[in-house]
Amino acid sequence: MGRRQARETALQALFQIDVGKIEPEFALKNTAEEFGAGSQELEFARQLVTGTLEHINEIDEIISRVSKEWQLSRMANVDRNIMRLALYEMMFRDDIPGSVSINEAVELAKAFGGADSGKFVNGILGKVLASQAEFKAAVSVPEQ
Repeated sequence: MGRRQARETALQALFQIDVGKIEPEFALKNTAEEFGAGSQELEFARQLVTGTLEHINEIDEIISRVSKEWQLSRMANVDRNIMRLALYEMMFRDDIPGSVSINEAVELAKAFGGADSGKFVNGILGKVLASQAEFKAAVSVPEQ
């Protein structure tokens, strides 16, 4: 499974950290053990979780700018963390194309979110991708 399993692991860890206030390393290890992520998947998941948490303020600002009608705190916890994960990839990783991050996020939303999660996540992330340079400048994300 590779990166898809790593993203699932990262999402579940981010959810635990966000909702349950669990320590990141504890959440990662427990999730990886429970779902059988291998060492490569765990390392990629760790990079995603660490990077997302390091840039959470910038990421949340982007989500807030795009989702004008939805406050971050009112979004479904799963959807919010899927978007955080995808936006970390889109804004701070130059080794992952934005379209791949969006596709993976939509698949996560379909698997873990509600009936409309895929559409909601796709809409928010699509708006960011369409104006990615503008969003990077607005929240002081360095160009890669």
